[in-house]
Amino acid sequence: MLTGATEIAGDAPLFYGRVMTPVIFERDLPDGRRFVKATERWVNLRVDHNSTVTLISELGDHQASVDFRFTANYHASEAVVGLIQIEGNILWEGDAKALVKGWSSGGQMPPDVAQEIHTVIMTNCIPEAVLLARELRLPPPIPIPQVNVPQQPGKPAKGRSPEIA
Repeated sequence: MLTGATEIAGDAPLFYGRVMTPVIFERDLPDGRRFVKATERWVNLRVDHNSTVTLISELGDHQASVDFRFTANYHASEAVVGLIQIEGNILWEGDAKALVKGWSSGGQMPPDVAQEIHTVIMTNCIPEAVLLARELRLPPPIPIPQVNVPQQPGKPAKGRSPEIA
């Protein structure tokens, strides 16, 4: 059984296994706020999102606890529109001693470990932030693909609509 897994379905933290090193991702309750009325329109709305590692501590020779914060800031030219924050913890497995030593001495992680950890944070937090943004009536923190329906020559068949890919 994975570290952190439980016997009861749905009680276990999310295991993200598509990275080189096994990790277990847990998040605290997300926080989202809207600072303007939903009916207000914004000029030049900009959405910035980032992930920050706030603490790394050694749990054993091969396990480290990585605390993080994901933030999506909504800024318009005239005001701060909203904020979404998700904090959590990753149980990272690998050379924990070297990771903690590098973090303690200069707040740095090896590039491959940093890429892996931030990928796990973004992959898990962005979908959560999209759902929170919808509840707060804010635009999603990622660009949504534009759908272009090609104009077909002639008359389309009745009862059929074009397939959008």
